[in-house]
Amino acid sequence: MTTTTDHGLAGHSPRLSEGLPVTTPNRKKFNWSFAARILLLLLAAALTLGPVLWTLSTSLRSPSESFKLPPSFIPWNPDFTSYGEVFKQLNIFLLVLNSALVTGVIAVGQMVSAALAGYAFAHLKFRGRGALFSIVLATMMVPVQVTIVPVFMLIRGMGLSDTLLALILPAIPTAFGTFLMRQYFMGLPAELAEAASIDGASPWRTFRSVYAPLAMPGMAIVGILAFNFHWNEFFRPLILTISEQNFTLPLGLVSLQGNLGTGSISVVLAGVVLSMIPALVVFIFGQRALQDGLTAGTGK
Repeated sequence: MTTTTDHGLAGHSPRLSEGLPVTTPNRKKFNWSFAARILLLLLAAALTLGPVLWTLSTSLRSPSESFKLPPSFIPWNPDFTSYGEVFKQLNIFLLVLNSALVTGVIAVGQMVSAALAGYAFAHLKFRGRGALFSIVLATMMVPVQVTIVPVFMLIRGMGLSDTLLALILPAIPTAFGTFLMRQYFMGLPAELAEAASIDGASPWRTFRSVYAPLAMPGMAIVGILAFNFHWNEFFRPLILTISEQNFTLPLGLVSLQGNLGTGSISVVLAGVVLSMIPALVVFIFGQRALQDGLTAGTGK
C-alpha cells in the first residue's frame, strides 16, 4: 500500500519523485493602508466636489423642482432656461470684462511687486531688512475688514472713488506673495549674483537678466492664486464701487437673488456656474506652472 501510494504521488508530482520540496504560490496580502488612503481621498473629493456638482445640478432644474423633497441629485430632464435668464437680467459681458480687467491687472501687479520685494529681501543687504520683513509678515494677520476704512479714505482723497483703480491699486502689494517669492529666491544659488557682479552687472540687471527668468514658476504661483482669489472677491468691490458699470461679477450675481431673496434659485446658481468657468480655465492652463513652482527645489 505504501509503495502504491508513493508511486501514485510520484506520478502526479514530478518534484516529489526527484526529491525536491513542493512550493506553493505566494498570495499577496491585502494592503489595508493603501485602501484606507484611497478611501480617505475619495471622501475628501466627495466633500470638495459635492457642493459644486449640486450647484450644477440645481442650475439645470426648473425653479419648481429646486425645492422638491426628496431632492433629486441628477436632473433627468435638464432645463437650460435659467442660463438664458442670467443673460436677460444681467449685462454679463460688462461684468466679466470688469472682473477680468481687475483680476488680470492685480495678478500681473502682484507677480511683479512680489518678485521685486522677494528678491530684495533674499539677496540685497540693507539695514533693517529683518525687521522690515517681519512687519510685512505681520500684515498677513490683519483682516481686510480692519483696513477697509483707511483704504476708503485714501482712495477718496486720491479722487479714485467708484473706479476700477480703487479695486486694483490697494491689492497690488501682497505680503503672502512677497514671502513666497523670498523663499523661492533663497532657494536659488547666490553664486549667480556674485558672478553677475564680477561682470559689472547692477542689482537691477542681475535681477532682470539672471534671477527673474529662473523665478517664473514662483511668479506663476503668485499670479494664479491672485487671480482665483480676486475673481471671487466680494467685500472690497461692495465697499469701493457704487455705479453698476463698475460692478464686478460677484456683485452682479447678487442682483439675481431679487428683492428679499425672492429670485429663482436656479437662475442664481446658473450665474454661479458661469462665474466659475474663467477661474477653472485659468487653473487648468496654469496647473503645470503651479505644480512646477510648488515642487521646485524638492530634488535638492
